[in-house]
Amino acid sequence: MISRIDLRGRPLDARSLREALPRAEFDVEAALSAVRPICEDVGHRGAEALRDLGERFDGVRPTRLRVPAQVLKSALDGLDPQVRAALTETIRRVRIVHEDQRRTDRTTQVAPGGTVVERWLPVDRVGLYVPGGVAVYPSSVVMNVVPAQIAGVASIAVTSPPQRDNTGVFAGYPAPAILAACELLGIDEVYAVGGAQAIAMFAFGAREPGSDGTPNAGGVVCEPVTLVTGPGNIYVAAAKRLLKGVIGIDAEAGPTEIAVLADDSADPEHVAADLISQAEHDTLAASVLVTDSEDLAACVEAALVRRMAATKHTERVTTALAGRQSGVVLVDDLDAGITVVNAYAAEHLEIQTRDARAVALRIRNAGAIFIGAFAPVSLGDYCAGSNHVLPTGGCACHSSGLSVQSFLRGIHLVDYTQAALREVAHHVITLAGAEDLPAHGEAVVARFGEGGLLPDPAPEDESTTGDVS
Repeated sequence: MISRIDLRGRPLDARSLREALPRAEFDVEAALSAVRPICEDVGHRGAEALRDLGERFDGVRPTRLRVPAQVLKSALDGLDPQVRAALTETIRRVRIVHEDQRRTDRTTQVAPGGTVVERWLPVDRVGLYVPGGVAVYPSSVVMNVVPAQIAGVASIAVTSPPQRDNTGVFAGYPAPAILAACELLGIDEVYAVGGAQAIAMFAFGAREPGSDGTPNAGGVVCEPVTLVTGPGNIYVAAAKRLLKGVIGIDAEAGPTEIAVLADDSADPEHVAADLISQAEHDTLAASVLVTDSEDLAACVEAALVRRMAATKHTERVTTALAGRQSGVVLVDDLDAGITVVNAYAAEHLEIQTRDARAVALRIRNAGAIFIGAFAPVSLGDYCAGSNHVLPTGGCACHSSGLSVQSFLRGIHLVDYTQAALREVAHHVITLAGAEDLPAHGEAVVARFGEGGLLPDPAPEDESTTGDVS
């Protein structure tokens, strides 16, 4: 059963809360030793390594690593009409929200003749990872692809693990629902590769063996990408950490988590249902209730017992709720609860209190905030229009969820006339001297020729000098 953590009357400083609050055991560093030889193998042997690793880890040896166009079309043609309608509406809503995230170039005049333009340009090519282990997530295809498309990324590739239970035309390929979502979004470059090896494929690219058997020397299977996004298991996260620098990454995603901040006005059935909804993702999923009401806590605990027995994934949910990462946290009052959830920095935070919107505006650290009784996290997972690829493990205190901005780079264009440079030259020369980098100053002087007509430093403003005692 879910544990209780009683913080009433206890100090709520950052260090104490870091030690007291529940958190999943997710040691990415320890997984590095496992993924390093996998990534090196893909870098050396390319497509042949990917096939061997697919057989080893997924129980499938794909004959073709890239999913053929006809298979993508068949997946969409065979998709349940209700699922297709739901995905179509999800795409529409996510596009609406993400269209408003577009960035425009901005020109700033710093001085007469001196401007700085900030341009926003998309990365050249992205690799989007879609999980396919315990569950498959066509919704994650939407959440990754839509912001990349709106950002203007010219080349988008998706990869997801091949499913050993697939048969017929889909044998050796990812889940049909994932393939259908790709087809619905117009993505035709899709790979049947999962795990750390997928991240390595995106980092290094992959080729077939040469005609003489030389590894990675034949035809191109996948070109390297610039940026990789999307959640995955601990091995995917470790591969991202290992290869960061070779590729850009969005984040090292850990197990999913929900925190609910609730007072005695909350419906315990709503709270229990929402805690279970996240717990069914994974046995490491975190479900945390923070409340100042002991009566609510008791009612939620009772509802959890009843609902756990009735839910489809009972064993998975029970393990997640009983784990060290989940708990009911009792606090003295709502102000203390706000302090606690800000310290926890949940991936998903629900506010189920009186005047929930006002409380939500006091939250500084969360991946996404769900306000009131009718905005459950599951709405955000699918059809709210928000993005469900969010920071986990407390990273919401310094990181944001996936957005159009994730696929853009800001580049400054600096444009100064000779007169504008002359005006500020003495400051550049002075600072170069202060940092013992005289060649920096000489690079400015060179623009005005020998004995160039650089002005003398401007005299200090008398109003800022003299006796200030």
